Amino acid sequence: MKRLICILVVFALFLVSMPLGVSALETSAKAAVVICGDTGEVIYSKNAEQRLPMASTTKIMTGLLLCEYGNLQREITVTDEMVRVEGSSMGLLSGDRVTLHDLLYGLMLASGNDAANTIAIVMAGTIPDFAILMNNKAKEIGLKNTNFVTPSGLDDENHYTTAYDLALLTKYALNNADFAAAVGSKSAVLNYGNPPYRRTLTNHNKLLKSFEGCVGVKTGFTKKSGRCLVSAARRDGKLVIAVTLNAPNDWQDHTNMLEYGLSKIIQTEISPKQTEYTLPVISGAKDNIKVEIEPLVINSTQSEGFTCEVYLPKYLFAPVKNGEVLGKAVYKQNGKVVFERKITSKEAVPLTKFEKKTITKVLENFLYIAKFI
Repeated sequence: MKRLICILVVFALFLVSMPLGVSALETSAKAAVVICGDTGEVIYSKNAEQRLPMASTTKIMTGLLLCEYGNLQREITVTDEMVRVEGSSMGLLSGDRVTLHDLLYGLMLASGNDAANTIAIVMAGTIPDFAILMNNKAKEIGLKNTNFVTPSGLDDENHYTTAYDLALLTKYALNNADFAAAVGSKSAVLNYGNPPYRRTLTNHNKLLKSFEGCVGVKTGFTKKSGRCLVSAARRDGKLVIAVTLNAPNDWQDHTNMLEYGLSKIIQTEISPKQTEYTLPVISGAKDNIKVEIEPLVINSTQSEGFTCEVYLPKYLFAPVKNGEVLGKAVYKQNGKVVFERKITSKEAVPLTKFEKKTITKVLENFLYIAKFI
C-alpha cells in the first residue's frame, strides 16, 4: 500500500512539473490552431487544415476589404436589397443613412449580416462580385483552403475555410489600424438611421473583458458550423492568435490557448552584421549620409535561425528628404521572410549651390558613379 502511495505521489509531482506540451493542451473544437502573431509559426494544431464552415468569422475578410479599399467617412443610404438578409443585425432599415465607419463597427461588434450585405453591395455592386474580391484577397494573403461565397458567413456548401487559414487572415488583418481598432473595441457609440441618431453597440467577444491583453477578434455561429471563434492577445510585446471551429466550449478553449501561446513565445533581438553605413550623396550640400540600422525584437517560438539582410543603394542623388525611404531591412527565419522594415533618412540634404567648384564636383561625381557601371 505504501509503495502504491509513493508511486502515485511521484506521478502527481511529475504531472505538476511537466511543461504543458502540445499534446497536453485540450480543446473542445473540431479544428483549432494557435500561431505566433509575428512569424506565423504554429504553436498548437488540431485538424488545422480541415475545410469547415466558419460562420461570422467570415466577416474578418469583409471588414478587412472595407478598411483597405473603402472611404470610412463616406455616408451611404441603405436600400431594401442591402438589408434583405436573415440572422444577426446592427438594426439597419431601408432608407437609413450610415457611414462606412459605422458599418465596420456594426459588422465586427454586433456581427450584423445587414452590415455585411451593405458593405458588399456598396463596394462591389453585387454580393457575387464582392465574393470575387474576397477570394482574390485570400489568394494574395496565401490562404490555400478557403473559398468565400457570402460576406456574412451564412451557410453555403462552397463557403469554407480552415483554422490555419483563418489565423493567417487574422495575422494579416491586424496590421490594418482601422481593422484592429474596431475588433479591439468593447463597445462603440455610432450614429445612423433616418434621420441618424446615436446608439451604442456592444462587442459579442467576451474575451475582451475576461482575458488580459485580448485585442479581438470575431465570434461566429450557425447550426451547421457550430460555435466558431477567432481571438488574439497582445502581452509584453508578444502577439498570439487562436482559432477554433465548431467548439462547444470556445471561451474556455481560447483562454487556455492564448495563455499557452503566450507562454511559448520567446523575444529575440536581431541585428545585421553591419549596423552603420555611409552613403555618398551626388550633387548634395553634404557629401554623404550616415545610416544606422537599429536592432529589431522578434517574437518567435525559437531564438535561433534569424538573419537580417540590408538593402541600400550604393549612392544617393540630392535632394534627400528627412524621412525619405532609402532601403529596407529584411528579417528571415531559416530562410523565410518574417518581417521587413523600411530604412529612412534621419536628415535632409539639399542640392548644392552653384559655384565655380561645382563643375569640379560634378566631374568627381561622374567618376564615382562610373565605378559602378
